[in-house]
Amino acid sequence: MNLLLKSTVLYLPIGRKTFDLEAAEGIRKESSAWLESQCSELLQPDSILTSVEELLAFMEPLRRLKLDSIVYQSVTFADGEFVRAALQHSFAPVIVWSVREPSVGGRLRLNSLTGGNSTANVLHNMGHPFSFVLGNPTEDKTRNNLYQMLLINRLIGKLQQFTIGVVGDHPPGFFFSDSDENLLHETFGVRVHKMDLAEAFRECVKLEEAEWIPAVERAERQVVGLQRGDETVTKFAQFYTYIRSYIQKESIQAIAVRCWPEFFTELGAAACSTLSQFTEDGVMSSCESDIHGALSMYILHELSGGQAPYLGDLVHVDEERNSVVFWHCGAGAYSLAHPSTGARAGLHPNRKLGFAMDFGLKAGEVTIFRVGFGPTGYRMLIMKGQALDAPQAFHGTSVEVRLAGQAADTVSKLMLDGFEPHYAIVYADATAALQELGRRLGIETIVYV
Repeated sequence: MNLLLKSTVLYLPIGRKTFDLEAAEGIRKESSAWLESQCSELLQPDSILTSVEELLAFMEPLRRLKLDSIVYQSVTFADGEFVRAALQHSFAPVIVWSVREPSVGGRLRLNSLTGGNSTANVLHNMGHPFSFVLGNPTEDKTRNNLYQMLLINRLIGKLQQFTIGVVGDHPPGFFFSDSDENLLHETFGVRVHKMDLAEAFRECVKLEEAEWIPAVERAERQVVGLQRGDETVTKFAQFYTYIRSYIQKESIQAIAVRCWPEFFTELGAAACSTLSQFTEDGVMSSCESDIHGALSMYILHELSGGQAPYLGDLVHVDEERNSVVFWHCGAGAYSLAHPSTGARAGLHPNRKLGFAMDFGLKAGEVTIFRVGFGPTGYRMLIMKGQALDAPQAFHGTSVEVRLAGQAADTVSKLMLDGFEPHYAIVYADATAALQELGRRLGIETIVYV
């Protein structure tokens, strides 16, 4: 169902002896087995913790461990004293889990929901980050909700260590590509590392062929029509190799690149292919130095199980087909290409320089997303759609998407609400996870349906 989460999780099954511990123990074992199957590292006691003293004794050796999540399961009712004690040893976000009553009509055997209610009340009043799920460990909906919450906690933790490399300032007038670095860090935990584009140009061409030829060989495995001897392919490989070495040294996880005009006027090649290959290989890369665009791509990448996202302009509306087209000059991860053509090498449609991507994207369910900034601060945009199996709309890379609502009305709302021109797209339904992420981060979240 889901991929194994590279996540360290603490499972705390909590109960009281005055309730049906035999039924509760069955729930604990099922919960433990499922969590073990999903998390790379699960820390847990051997049985239900039935007193605060047992809880503290279990958690004492874990005091210094870095946890991504605490799954706090009120297997039976337990008061707020338990969760207060747990938080003496860890500041990790908590997933409060209540299970269903085994039977109705006689004794209240577990009263798990009231235990969860008591716990949530304490966490809310403490201002501690938490989520809530109700259901048994055998239910698919419960499992999906839990997995989503674990994924979001892991993502928020990773954002605290996340650095975007900004390679050159944004082009004139592209104000939306910029960011208030202090507010960005305060809201998401993200840092910005400025990189000198001119220096990158100077240094990359000094590389020996043995250093950059693997980048060409990497591209050849997925790009149709790549001309190894083309000078712009050499320039691509040199710049890609130099930047890759730099970002590995500086622990940079995504890049936002000033792609024009200097790539054409100074390096003599298009930046598009560099962005395509980085994104394909897991380093999210935005053009026109769009910092929030790179962040949007990264969030979608993490919430979709590692799929490569796309970043494009909204360029066309077709009222009859109730669709819109997202396009950009020639950057798109190779795996996004329609299978009938594959990822094709081409020229930048405006500058007529290589090498850039030239293909239509594949069909499938998509989520459209943007971390944006408005007059009142950060906000997030979420839309759902269906990428159509349609001919390539424009040279470069493009995808036609049928939106969930009326396309013309949606576009008007986007304009009147002042959203930025770059939209991140991923082939997955990440809408629920994104809404929960917005709630957790305290960011206004706007959903167009």
